[in-house]
Amino acid sequence: MSKQPHLCVDPTQVAERVIVCGEPDRADRIAALLNNGERIAENREFRLFNGQYQGKAITVCSTGIGAPSMIIAVEELAQCGARYLVRVGSAGALQPNIQLGQLIVAEAAVRDDGGSKSYIDSTYPAYASFNLLQGLNGYLQTQNRPYHMGIVRSHDSFYTDNEEALCHYWHGKGILGADMETSALFTVGRLRGLQVASVLNNVVCYQQDVKEGVNQYVNDNKDMMDGEKRACLAALEALVNL
Repeated sequence: MSKQPHLCVDPTQVAERVIVCGEPDRADRIAALLNNGERIAENREFRLFNGQYQGKAITVCSTGIGAPSMIIAVEELAQCGARYLVRVGSAGALQPNIQLGQLIVAEAAVRDDGGSKSYIDSTYPAYASFNLLQGLNGYLQTQNRPYHMGIVRSHDSFYTDNEEALCHYWHGKGILGADMETSALFTVGRLRGLQVASVLNNVVCYQQDVKEGVNQYVNDNKDMMDGEKRACLAALEALVNL
């Protein structure tokens, strides 16, 4: 069987249950939670692992930053037989009550990315699959830690000239947080018949400087790294309990 051009895997190497994440090093940390985790491919921003969790085969795939690379991963994973995709990502809060390291479970996403709009008009909704949402919520309810469920916004740049105004606008509409990939996953995943979900670790407080927040994350802030691990375990539990 021929390998996919970007992920460099074929259908014999991809499980039906997949966790996608932006950062390649996060893929390493997720794979460390698996039994017999093994790196199977790496090309550009895409790093893939296979392993087992509670006896179920799991693939982990990093997607890099933004909608275009997420869409490449979704398309090629689907071609290889993936059927259930959960994003374990990071977000910046758009509400002041969401603290560093707290999780946002995305029920739906505002489609402010360009990649998904190249597929279908923005009136098409970007929303998560109920079974996976139920699994994420069920696990997080057992953790005795605050988390949030609602709508997020996915966008294409941190550095637009009107970024402050955009954040203020979506804050006023009750949007919980912003990332760069969830809407692309939800839209293209749904168009390809996949079940999809996204759980995001908050790494920037509302109205905090983005660079300051991201630098804290890079420096392994304990609350944020604990949040990431909870997000990973929630995703794994949701996938294996379908």
